[in-house]
Amino acid sequence: MQFILNENIIKTDLHPGFLLLDFIRYEQNLKGTKIGCREGDCGACTVLIGELIDGEIKYKSATSCLTPIGNVIGKHVVSIEGINGEILNPIQQAMADEGATQCGFCTPGFVVSLTGFCINKKTHTYDNAISAIDGNICRCTGYKSIERAAQKISTLMLEKEDNHTLEDLIEKKIIPSYFSTIKEQLSNINNPIEKLINPKHKFIGGGTDLYVQKPEKMTDEAAHFSIHHKDLKGILITKDEIIMNGACTVSELIESVEFNAYFPSFAQHSKLVSSTPIRNIATIAGNIINASPIGDFTIFFLALNAQLQLSDGVENRKIALKDFYKGYKQLNKNENEFIEKISIKIPTKNSLFNFEKVSKRTNLDIASVNAAISILLDQNTILDAAVAVGGVGPIPMFLSKTSAYLIGKTINEQLILEANEIAQMEILPISDTRGSSEYKRLLVRQLIIAHFNKLFPTLSVEKLICAL
Repeated sequence: MQFILNENIIKTDLHPGFLLLDFIRYEQNLKGTKIGCREGDCGACTVLIGELIDGEIKYKSATSCLTPIGNVIGKHVVSIEGINGEILNPIQQAMADEGATQCGFCTPGFVVSLTGFCINKKTHTYDNAISAIDGNICRCTGYKSIERAAQKISTLMLEKEDNHTLEDLIEKKIIPSYFSTIKEQLSNINNPIEKLINPKHKFIGGGTDLYVQKPEKMTDEAAHFSIHHKDLKGILITKDEIIMNGACTVSELIESVEFNAYFPSFAQHSKLVSSTPIRNIATIAGNIINASPIGDFTIFFLALNAQLQLSDGVENRKIALKDFYKGYKQLNKNENEFIEKISIKIPTKNSLFNFEKVSKRTNLDIASVNAAISILLDQNTILDAAVAVGGVGPIPMFLSKTSAYLIGKTINEQLILEANEIAQMEILPISDTRGSSEYKRLLVRQLIIAHFNKLFPTLSVEKLICAL
């Protein structure tokens, strides 16, 4: 297996499940990439991963503590050492000038993430700079100094916003000159990708949950790396459907102009879920097959009546997402089946959708309760409805009785109260570290009200809240 680490071509016979973080630190002795949480939360191990797509290298930040080296084969991995020069680059200088580092442990991750912000083709606004570092935690500075450094970098990049080729970034000293050679080197790398594609092995997408739950086992697991499977990549939008292939990442959906035209709040909803480095590698199929009762995108797509296409490599079959969960972590699939495609119907102009989440932190936290709703309207009458709730039962819950009750009804405050009572009979919350069962029941009531308040702002929310 081959890939490029900074400016060096790497050839390794290590198991493809071996973690990139451990490879960088222990096999290459590059200690700038730090070991923090090993769960993708702190960002101390952040690297950039560049992939040659349509003749251009596209870089994204990733947590190396959750990335198997099998997922970087044929790519360019950039650690902090691959950014360093003989003197501080503009990002490092801004961090120093603003006092944005104290103990220094988290600093390499921030610098790498901000480098990704500079390389990325998004508009280089201050808000996008802050979004780029949303997966990096600092326990010393209080963040204001880091925010000032991010503002400096944003201002620098906006000076010539229309001209940010690699050559321009090299001229600005943001990245070293060797970056100009990477495209040719990647083109010449020959990897036996077929060895990483074996449907009989366990499917690995982003690995963002598997490597948290059982890292020791995963490093030796016989794995099929779906990210190398061309037929499992990308998004297809037809006349009637949006089809997400099995290796489609969350970031791909965020960046899809067509998808966001149908779901203009998706990027905002996604900010409630994980961080940029995680969204860059986590797949929608992985979130669904993980079967967590509070899987955020599972709830999102349950409310959109998503259909799954399962395959065992030879035959495939379709199943509704709402019929996929049989019990806690029990799936309606055979051992060799994997999610090949996820599809939803194209929303019409009379379709409404909303997603809500409550967690201990506003962003980047596991939900206490999450909920989503889709409604098809004819003026003020509900023609179709789907309500999904997470964190209130052993599986992600599609509230079939609540959804059915809404159909054919006229929207008013009384309907919402009645629907809430039916929802209370469908859910089965238990008390755990994320809240008591009574608290979760209250959250469900509040989130259903929040849905209707967001979608129908003329309703009397005060009346509904007083009825709780």
